Formats: sequence, structure tokens, C-alpha cells
Amino acid sequence: MQKKLRIGIIGSGNIGTDLLMKVIKSDFLECAMFIGRNLNSKGMSRALSLNIPLSDKGIDAVVENHDKFDLIFDSTTALSHLEHAPIFEKYNIIAIDMTPAKIGELIIPSVNIESVECKKNINMITCGGQSSIPIAYAISRIVDDIEYIEIVSTISSKSAGPGTRANIDEYIETTEGALSLFTGCKNVKAIINLNPAIPSIDMQTTIYIKSKKPDMEKIKKAVNEMVVKIKNYVPGYSLVVMPKYANGTIMLTVKVQGAGDYLPKYAGNLDIINCAAIEVAEKIAKTRC
Repeated sequence: MQKKLRIGIIGSGNIGTDLLMKVIKSDFLECAMFIGRNLNSKGMSRALSLNIPLSDKGIDAVVENHDKFDLIFDSTTALSHLEHAPIFEKYNIIAIDMTPAKIGELIIPSVNIESVECKKNINMITCGGQSSIPIAYAISRIVDDIEYIEIVSTISSKSAGPGTRANIDEYIETTEGALSLFTGCKNVKAIINLNPAIPSIDMQTTIYIKSKKPDMEKIKKAVNEMVVKIKNYVPGYSLVVMPKYANGTIMLTVKVQGAGDYLPKYAGNLDIINCAAIEVAEKIAKTRC
């Protein structure tokens, strides 16, 4: 039987706690420690109820227990990850960065998961990036005259924790940078809306691509194929508005419904990035150097 990858999770907010629940379900990963700052937080309380080893010492817990980790999910903030990354590197711990710090290899499982081989710092971009960039990438492989791309993600405000709110500027910058990198289009824009509606809404992302003469049949085929690839690791991902062309713009909308591992199913923004991260971690577990 294959030995499981020993996982540390630093950051006990919504993303970190949802990651913990997904690690527990994995056949290839095991949680060696769940690390936060406040033992009374909801995430730490959930980990305690599951008998997961805990620490409230933050990055100091990684330093003191570095030999216990093969890989760490850093779900703190972009600024914190810049401080943490040299420590992970010093102790030869693989880091999967859940923040938009963008200092590691940018990975989207449905596009370039093979690039994780032997990488020590891997960046999962953002939830909006993971939901939209694969689709934009698929279209960019067909359309060679893309003038502009805009992605607009709307998530429930209840699913946006303090870390997400603290990283809004970095979210925009990193999502736009990744969108340009994967599509080759330099004129891009990313928007995120936090919707306070009750009942809470599911995550939705609308993609706009300006092009003069797209072959819509080829685009629909490529988009559907990419949706199938993404659904392999994010079951709640779906295409809710098929690609349409009007006024010189291709438009489509995707929705992400969460698995309900931690927050309710409306928290698809957690699932899209966390399922992508788990897919990457399991790939590393199966093929680690």
C-alpha cells in the first residue's frame, strides 16, 4: 500500500478547514498537523473534534515540527506566505500556496498539472482563476484574435473569510496575471463580487472574450471538453450559460456548487480552489521525486 503524504495545514479559516475535511477523505494524504493562531476558532474546534494534532503557534509550529511534513497547504494570506515560503524551502517542505502571493508555479490541474513534478512552491492562483482560466485557455487555443478578456466572479459573502477579504487587491492582480499567462492575451480584467444575499448564492463566474470571427461550434466543443476535465476533480462545476456570441463578444457562465465538506454547498469558491489543490497534492503523492 502506498505511503500517504504527510500534510500540514497552516491557516484555520474557511479555506484551511475545508481543506482539512478533504484531506481526511483522501486515500493519498494524511493530516499531520492543523495549525492556526486561536485554539477557540471554529476551524481549530473542528480539528479538535476530529482528533487532529493541533498547534496555535503559526509558522513556529512548522519550524518546531518540520520533520513531520512532506507538504504544507498555506491558507493564510499573501503577505504571510511571502514570509513562510523561505521557511518551507529551508526544511525542504513542498508548499501549496492557497493565497494569491504568486511566487510559486501557477497550476491549474485541467491545464498543466504535469508541471508540478519536483516543484517546491505551487500557487493555486484564486477561486475565480480556477473557475474561469481553464475555459478561457480552451477558447484561446481556437481563437487567435482575442482582443480582451474579462471574468466576473460572484460568491456568497458568507463564504469569504478574513483572509479572502484581506487579499482582494492581490486576488485581482494574481488572477489577471494568470489569465494573461495562460491565454496569451495582455488586455484582461478580473472582478470579484461578494454577494450578501440570503439565502446565500452559489458561486458563479461569467467570462467575456472579445473576438471578431470566432468559430462557435469549435468553441462549444472545446468548452464542453474542458468542463468534463474540471468536473473530474470538482464535481460541483457546471456550465450554466452555453457560449454565445453577440456584439463582438463571446460570453458564457459557469457555476460551482460545493461538496458541503465544511461550509454549505453555496461555498463553491472553497471547493474550486481546494479540490484543485487536493488534485495537485495527490498527484505529488503518486509521483513524488
